[in-house]
Amino acid sequence: MEPHVPVMEAEVLDIVSDHISGEEAGCFLDATLGGGGHSAAILEKFGNLTIVAFDRDGAARETAAEKLGKYGGRARIVAANFAEIGERTAELAQLTENRRIVGVLFDLGLSNMQLTTPERGFSFQEDGPLDMRMDAGEDVPTASDILRESDARELTGIFRDYGEERHAFRIANAIVRSRNEGYLPRTTGELAAFIRRVLPAPVQRKMGGHPARRIFQALRIAVNSELGAIDAGLQGALEITGDGGVIIVIAYHSLEDRIVKRLFRDWAGGMGKLTTRRPMRPSNDEVEGNRKSRSAKLRAFTVRRNTDLINSQASGNIRGVLR
Repeated sequence: MEPHVPVMEAEVLDIVSDHISGEEAGCFLDATLGGGGHSAAILEKFGNLTIVAFDRDGAARETAAEKLGKYGGRARIVAANFAEIGERTAELAQLTENRRIVGVLFDLGLSNMQLTTPERGFSFQEDGPLDMRMDAGEDVPTASDILRESDARELTGIFRDYGEERHAFRIANAIVRSRNEGYLPRTTGELAAFIRRVLPAPVQRKMGGHPARRIFQALRIAVNSELGAIDAGLQGALEITGDGGVIIVIAYHSLEDRIVKRLFRDWAGGMGKLTTRRPMRPSNDEVEGNRKSRSAKLRAFTVRRNTDLINSQASGNIRGVLR
């Protein structure tokens, strides 16, 4: 298993630093604990902060608990989907001991642990069952179930809407036709090979990556209801973040980033202000050392409860500088 390397760690720490008031004993919510890299870095740098961390992946929680164990009671891990933040305000108040929540982080990417564990079914580069559930114990349709039960129209919609796949119709029809003839890919390796057979070589050469990449993304998003969870999670984060606190989101594809950009744009002026007017990108050195970071975009939003202060800080048309 490859070691977990937190994406844009230095940028996250810099932003958090700007939103802490002196020696305030605040709390930070890591909405996507994963391997625990970001949480560990925050606890290490800011000795006055505690962490509450959410993750619905039991394996991730177990791994991160070992990493964060040395920080004792300063780290508290919750088995939860970040979409539930708004539903858990009372629990969060207890866990944080009513301290101000100075920030919330959403790192929306898959962890190396998920990608390199074949039985999770996330990677087209590893052969394993077509599962793709973030919570392996959750009773929801797996990727295999979706391929087996969806008709061509439904599959086309999933591949187009969640994967932005230009050849969604061709691939969906090929899957249904093959299924009707008695063959359906059963593993990630079989699905990746099937897509290679379906798409002509000239089409594949123009795709700029593995031809199955967007299909795997689409199935993963569909299995885990990821886009709706982002919207719900960010709304919950806005509700619980203290005045002057920051919401930080690292997104890895345009569907995620679009949701973040839209919400931050809608909130600007009434709920706070944009901390980052344009998305931050990883440095060339980071991309070279951690290829997973190459598509990352970081956006941040500062929450303000005092609308007079917000209006005095707003300058020009905020919408015009979003990209």
